[in-house]
Amino acid sequence: MIVLGHGMLELLLIVIMLLGLKDFFSKPAVAGSIGLFGGAYLAWMGYGMMKSGIKRTVSIEKQGAEIRAGTRNFVLAGALVSAANPYFLLWWASTGLELVRQSYALGLTGVSVFFAGHILSDFTWYSAVSFAFSKGKKLISDGVYRWIIIFLGIFIMLFSLYFIGSGLNMLIMQKA
Repeated sequence: MIVLGHGMLELLLIVIMLLGLKDFFSKPAVAGSIGLFGGAYLAWMGYGMMKSGIKRTVSIEKQGAEIRAGTRNFVLAGALVSAANPYFLLWWASTGLELVRQSYALGLTGVSVFFAGHILSDFTWYSAVSFAFSKGKKLISDGVYRWIIIFLGIFIMLFSLYFIGSGLNMLIMQKA
């Protein structure tokens, strides 16, 4: 239910982007800048994930406490917690916007496929975390969780190179 609320907020953001901002964001200077900013943000986020895993400042118990400290309306809680999270807003203002912009090259079908894949990844992640909580530390320990966070941080940093490269390419092509 929390992921549903999170997804509803994300869908609203995507619709707002498509209805009012798609032409502005398709300009090469704007798109290239967003690609650079989004890529830099992803690199910073990946670095932070790796650092928290290495320094052992991330814990599966902390994640569980944050998720359980909600209200009875889990859909609303998912939307509110997401909206109040500065990382959520930064991600959508940079990386999310770039992903929507790129997926729009394939029209509404591309955006729909992006959204479905994004929501499925959120749902899969939170389902795995929820399952791990329900089974306790027998299934996933803090050590395993930290290694997962480190691996995902590395993946995100590598993924950031794609955005930085595409952003630079757009800016260079615009000047040519």
